[in-house]
Amino acid sequence: MATPADVLKLIKDKEVKFVDLRFTDTRGKEQHVSVPSKVFTMDKFESGHAFDGSSIAGWKGIQASDMLLMPDANAAYIDPFMDETTLNITCDVIEPSDGKGYERDPRSLAKRADAYLKSTGIGDVAYFGPEPEFFIFDAVEWSVDMSGSYCKIFSSEAPWSSAEKFEGGNMGHRPPVKGGYFPVPPVDSLQDIRSAMCLALEQMGVEVEVHHHEVAAAGQNEIGTKFAPLVQRADWLQILKYAVHNTAHAYGKTATFMPKPIVGDNGSGMHCHQSVWKDGKNLFAGDGYSGLSDFALYYIGGVIKHAKALNAITNPGTNSYKRLVPGFEAPINLAYSARNRSAAIRIPYVANPKGRRIEVRFPDPTANPYLAFAAMLMAGLDGVQNKIHPGDPVDKNLYDLEPEEAAKVPHPCASLDEALDHLDKDREFLTKGGVFTNDMLDAYIGLKMEEVTRFRMTTHPVEYEMYYSL
Repeated sequence: MATPADVLKLIKDKEVKFVDLRFTDTRGKEQHVSVPSKVFTMDKFESGHAFDGSSIAGWKGIQASDMLLMPDANAAYIDPFMDETTLNITCDVIEPSDGKGYERDPRSLAKRADAYLKSTGIGDVAYFGPEPEFFIFDAVEWSVDMSGSYCKIFSSEAPWSSAEKFEGGNMGHRPPVKGGYFPVPPVDSLQDIRSAMCLALEQMGVEVEVHHHEVAAAGQNEIGTKFAPLVQRADWLQILKYAVHNTAHAYGKTATFMPKPIVGDNGSGMHCHQSVWKDGKNLFAGDGYSGLSDFALYYIGGVIKHAKALNAITNPGTNSYKRLVPGFEAPINLAYSARNRSAAIRIPYVANPKGRRIEVRFPDPTANPYLAFAAMLMAGLDGVQNKIHPGDPVDKNLYDLEPEEAAKVPHPCASLDEALDHLDKDREFLTKGGVFTNDMLDAYIGLKMEEVTRFRMTTHPVEYEMYYSL
């Protein structure tokens, strides 16, 4: 565990010029403010750094805007992308009136979820291991105004680029649609960029376990990093996004975690491995189905029961639901299975019971990690507390079930507004222990409904194709 004194020593030893204070807003985007290292003293750890919270979407009104950023000494690292030596440090957002974490601050909320787990006596640590997928494109364009709208992706790796004229010629090596998993270079054209991303992650303290091209042809990738306790793992996911965006930018390319940027090929998910431990023992390990304990089955039951409410947090954009459709390995069935990737929850094979875990497959990487991990934990704990059994596993191919069988398997939400409606009605499991508050959830739903309304009101190019001549 690092101390403030350790951070101040690091600043001195590395001759740091600036300290970048970072926090995450409701939508999941990191925000920051920098101070010269000479003014970053022990006082910042004791009194925090004041900022205007009213400028953050979904947060305070201007009448109560003063807030504090409180640096976490355990979340400090040297930024590998800045010209001047810069130390980034992740902060909690503190309410000055009572010195507590702001109820709408995602990181403070994640800490409340961690504290709630301990307070129940059920467990003492929840481990998460997300697998965020992302695309790397050569360039992207879009326009939305009163005259019309369009979007365009440019990718030399894409199947549609086979007839393009490139400087130096068209080399012709590229994956077909759904064929990106995972031929060697030159078909995989992004090996060096991914390696650079991994090295940047390691420099910033995030341990990399694997990287590879993913299924979608036009530059879909995945970098696997080590599991960690809830709050730390959410911090690391923010660092991963930062590394991916900035490394791609340095290579003259552009990266996105948007779930479905391309029509007709696989979208990007964020499968979330998770388990709960107590006194050094994995509570998910047992002698039941696929080596699971009753505890783990009840946890699965809670996630499935509350899945539609979770969708509003784990799949937080209108674009999220363009991924959750049949035919693209999407987890569109609220069932669990040891082998079936069409199920919403998969039990990965592991040789050692210590590694026993579940993999919740419906989240996507636009989710705010602090909110998403906390919400899934709360759903799972509700299942444990109320002994919600998930029923029998489904080991058949869920895409090929007979109609009467398929009708019995529930599905995630089909749209963001449907998910928000479920969240509004099914929120009690989230508000236990004051982890999520009704005020925070109301603000979240309001913020996301603004996105739904804008999407509903915007004429789409495909509507011209379908309706213009009628």
